[in-house]
Amino acid sequence: MSEITYETVKYERAGERVVRIVLNRPDKRNAQNSALLYELDDAFQRAVLDDSVGVIILAAEGPDFSSGHDLKDPITIHEDGPRSCCGGFDAPGIEGWWATEREVFVGLCERWRNIPKPTIAEVHGKVIAAGLMLVWPCDLIVASDDTVFSDPVVAFGVNGVEYFRHPFEMGSRRAKEMLFTGGNMNAADAYMLGMVNRVVPRGELEKTTLELAETIALRPSMGLKLAKQAVNQSEDRQGITDAMWGAFSLHQLGHANNLHIHGSLIDPSAAQKIRDANKRS
Repeated sequence: MSEITYETVKYERAGERVVRIVLNRPDKRNAQNSALLYELDDAFQRAVLDDSVGVIILAAEGPDFSSGHDLKDPITIHEDGPRSCCGGFDAPGIEGWWATEREVFVGLCERWRNIPKPTIAEVHGKVIAAGLMLVWPCDLIVASDDTVFSDPVVAFGVNGVEYFRHPFEMGSRRAKEMLFTGGNMNAADAYMLGMVNRVVPRGELEKTTLELAETIALRPSMGLKLAKQAVNQSEDRQGITDAMWGAFSLHQLGHANNLHIHGSLIDPSAAQKIRDANKRS
């Protein structure tokens, strides 16, 4: 395939049958704007269409994997149009925002979850809020021992990030604790709960992830596709997708309530609440 240059992600061959896609906004702690999310989608699609690629790694530059949504950069639909079958993005009230978040957040996450090739998230540092929405669609997660996961957005007056997999990823009570307090979960706890596959020292993260990817890439692509689909279908039968869409509807109710009370989609006092909570922890 011809060489493609991205502004917010890097696409590199990491092994004979392994591609590494790297979030590349280190100065922003890889906060996600529309450009990053759509370029990430383009990079995933590029790897899917390349038959020489067996496994896809998602990693990140800088001290943190992702600090979540870039709240200073408004979310917009790609100039070439949406990637999902929805519209009404310019509708007034909450209707337009509901459609936008359905496309840019949940729609893209679901596309990545159903990529017909194994995907591995290689995470380090902070994985905050929407950072979880990048790792949870991946099939496996390898974390450095300095990784911390959190979703503090209840402070914004909503139930959690848009791609709501919390109870399935960590169990109901740990999910409630994370959401109610906005606190951190370390890599060791995430491993014990089954959210993370492996925890390694920071200096061994890239090597360990690549070794795992190369081992998987030796398996027949058809077998890997079928195994992935079988597990995903099992999750669906357990209700994970229906539960996620239900939680997304509650997320929009939170936005509507904020618009009514504060005149904005989020509680404007949230950022200070989160900073104060971090000082106490």
